Amino acid sequence: MATMTPTLPLTGTTAITDREARQVQRANATGQQPVMFVHGLWLLASSWDRWAAVFEEAGYVTLTPGWPDDPETVPAANASPEVFARKTVGEVAMHLERIARQLARKPVIIGHSFGGMLAQMLAGRALAAATVAIDPAPFQGVLPLPLSALRAAWPVLGDPRNLSRAVSLTFAQFRFAFANAVGEGEARTLYDNFAVPAPGRPLFQAATANFNPFSELKVDTRAPDRGPLLVVSGERDNTVPRAIAHAAYSKQRRNAAVTEFVEMPGRGHALTIDSGWRAVANTALAFVQRVVPARAAGA
Repeated sequence: MATMTPTLPLTGTTAITDREARQVQRANATGQQPVMFVHGLWLLASSWDRWAAVFEEAGYVTLTPGWPDDPETVPAANASPEVFARKTVGEVAMHLERIARQLARKPVIIGHSFGGMLAQMLAGRALAAATVAIDPAPFQGVLPLPLSALRAAWPVLGDPRNLSRAVSLTFAQFRFAFANAVGEGEARTLYDNFAVPAPGRPLFQAATANFNPFSELKVDTRAPDRGPLLVVSGERDNTVPRAIAHAAYSKQRRNAAVTEFVEMPGRGHALTIDSGWRAVANTALAFVQRVVPARAAGA
């Protein structure tokens, strides 16, 4: 069993919320394997609620941490967009690391988009029992930049002032970046129920990562304790096209641990929240069950 020794308090300077602290305490009180879900830009932790239920039914105990200062609900987030501004990838990674280090067992970490990149960062720090990176944002050294990815990021990158702002997507922008693979009606429902503002800074960090030797977007792909990793790509994803996801996989497969890649046919960037989410969740669950049992032997 992969164990971890808690080294940080649950309150105070860590900015761990009461909800996150309760999830950590619950996970540690069970003999179950924890699974931690990490969201990306323009979504909240609640976007994982249905996934968490699936993994709980399979015998895992789940955590859905937010990014620092995230509101708890979509209406609250849209009412206070300023709380998202100026967050950096490094700050979010530190927040997630503090939570992971409170767990008695190394968590499986499942992330989408920037959450998929963050999950790989934590795995490279030997904090994950296994990792699933779904349509992961590029880290330093991932070179492809398809035109659709640039177009999806342009609502942020097109104005340098967005470096210190929170940015909301219009429905048309969300439709292209997230919901291009579903019908108009479903796209509108996803936008109304899930879309929130996002900090602009992480996209600028991603855009400059390969030119900045001090970039925070570094992943130790050769870490000996990285653990098994699955990269999932949506075939029709405009924001993180297959070329980006597969380039991350190509770097990760140099690791001695199990490294796999799967493409979900006909799926866009909203594949974790749209009407086909269950197929993606089942794909992730099957991988996790194969490499990390829900309970320790004899539990």
